Amino acid sequence: MKTILHLLKKEFSQFKRDRSMIAIVVLAPMFQLIILGYAANMDVRNIPMVVVDYDHSHHSRELVERFVNSGYYSIANYVDSIGEIDVYLDRGDAAVALVIPKNFSNDIYAEKQPQIQLIVDGTETNTATTGMNYAAMIISRYSQNIMVDREEFSPITRPVSRIIPEIRIWYNPDLASRNFMIPGIVGMLLMVITINLTSLSIVKEKEIGTYEQLVVTPIKPYQLLAGKTIPFVIIGMVDVVLVMSVVFLLFGIPVKGSLILLFFLSLIFLLTTLGLGLFVSTISRTQQQAMMTSVFFVMLPMFYLSGFVFPIENMPGILQKFSYLLPLRYFFEILRGIFQKGIGLADLWDQALLLSLFGVAIFTMSAMRFSKRVD
Repeated sequence: MKTILHLLKKEFSQFKRDRSMIAIVVLAPMFQLIILGYAANMDVRNIPMVVVDYDHSHHSRELVERFVNSGYYSIANYVDSIGEIDVYLDRGDAAVALVIPKNFSNDIYAEKQPQIQLIVDGTETNTATTGMNYAAMIISRYSQNIMVDREEFSPITRPVSRIIPEIRIWYNPDLASRNFMIPGIVGMLLMVITINLTSLSIVKEKEIGTYEQLVVTPIKPYQLLAGKTIPFVIIGMVDVVLVMSVVFLLFGIPVKGSLILLFFLSLIFLLTTLGLGLFVSTISRTQQQAMMTSVFFVMLPMFYLSGFVFPIENMPGILQKFSYLLPLRYFFEILRGIFQKGIGLADLWDQALLLSLFGVAIFTMSAMRFSKRVD
């Protein structure tokens, strides 16, 4: 028992001296719990909707107000024609398009069955399914209110007019969840593999003493940096090819957009992950420490806040703003845009530009820190 007590004392003494381990063991779980508690919200609210109102009547305005007042939808914009909604759905500025025909109000007065069209972006399965259910509920209640109003003002019982929505789902007609999840998994795999391999390989050499031997050799810092990062760039691109092959051959999910653009933007994304891996290696002394740091402080925040699982629109405002600092957020939008929507650089230029700026900045700062430690 005395031996066990001495071992416990030794472990606590080491724990006390290692401040970084204290941060990992104590602060990291709290940090993750706070983020998960706010971000893990599968309820869908404030779904952005673009409206095409050809009728411009009291009834059409009232129907749109029902959507907005429900709290489930927010108006992204009003457009004049159905041809203008493509831009909003392609760029992700709207998830739903509501089209009200010209004779909508006249059909209600004539006791016909008025029709509306609801176009849903199916790339995010959870949002699309929930949005359709909300829309059906709102339309049903609006129809019931029309029935009640007619019965109050008309002593004669007449056939009931019901609004019949015509719902079309774009990009993912079957609402298959794997079509939404698999492009995100591609980004997650790239991030996990490159960050872990970069950080662990460098820290491993520190542990076995070969890193110091490399430092005292005539090899220049930029040569050492290139020798450490280029192999992982190659590994990352090989992983992209392998994953894409599995996605196409096993799951039968084709890439609707440009493969060349996908590989080019994946290469830019690798700049951020390799840079983060380099940074982790400069602040870690052991492989365990590097693994814990990369998991708790890099990968899990990106997993929670990048929109991979939890819709960013459901998060508190401060977390939504923080998500703009995560390169994985932009890469997910790029992946899903190329995979499912088939859009190109003309629609993704802003995401690609921000991803490039983050990639260059993160890799440059991490490389400078790495070179300084080598010097």
